[in-house]
Amino acid sequence: MNLDKVTEMSSFYRHLEKMTTTEILNNINHEDEGVPAAVRKVIPVVGLLVDLIKEKMSIGGRLFYIGAGTSGRLGVLDASECPPTFGVAADQVIGIMAGGDEALRFGIEDAEDVEELGWQDLQKYQVSEKDVVIGIAASGTTPYVIGALKESRRNGITTGCIVCNTNSPVAQHADFPIEVTVGPEFLTGSTRMKSGTAQKLILNMISTAVMIRIGLIQDNKMVNMQISNKKLIDRGTKMLMEKAGIIDYDKAKAILLEYGSVSQALRKI
Repeated sequence: MNLDKVTEMSSFYRHLEKMTTTEILNNINHEDEGVPAAVRKVIPVVGLLVDLIKEKMSIGGRLFYIGAGTSGRLGVLDASECPPTFGVAADQVIGIMAGGDEALRFGIEDAEDVEELGWQDLQKYQVSEKDVVIGIAASGTTPYVIGALKESRRNGITTGCIVCNTNSPVAQHADFPIEVTVGPEFLTGSTRMKSGTAQKLILNMISTAVMIRIGLIQDNKMVNMQISNKKLIDRGTKMLMEKAGIIDYDKAKAILLEYGSVSQALRKI
């Protein structure tokens, strides 16, 4: 097991306090430029995981993200965006983080140190073999995530992970380990930066690709998005006009509001 964590290595930059604002920003931007290339290297395993999630969802399974700190918040964010973007039920993609909802806004970082709590939190959702559990931990050493994946595997549940170190304890318990190594952070150990960016990119890939694969997108349009505000009503109306050949905006808007989504409207008219 590799204990030399890249995420904890000293920054390539020294004396940050002596830099000008422009120097700070340019150096952060320079470091960020390498993140997409690192993500590109792990696309093969991301693809395998996406296809597995698609198969599980086809038999009624769910996707769980579980993490702590920044990693946990990113998982909760991605999960929370799936219902409005794709029209799935709120319990289809579930984000869980150490410390609960309060930890989303306030640092309850010691909650991640108890290995048993991860599995306990998953059990609140009656997690089963139909589901997929993805642990998110930049360091790859978070006890909360390790416990969740370890017990998931023992119970026949497929596991994946998104970590930013190689050969980590978290990856040891993942059937689909996504190890994206972005190098030392500009600010030593601040994994909300490059590591967090890499994790966010991968989460975008996973949820978006899964939703496309299970048929919730038509062409390049979010036809199942929730119609919840004026901007989305306008977007949906124009989408319906384009796809159904409706010329009158007000008529298309009325149909959209009647059926609640573009996809439902297209099926009814």
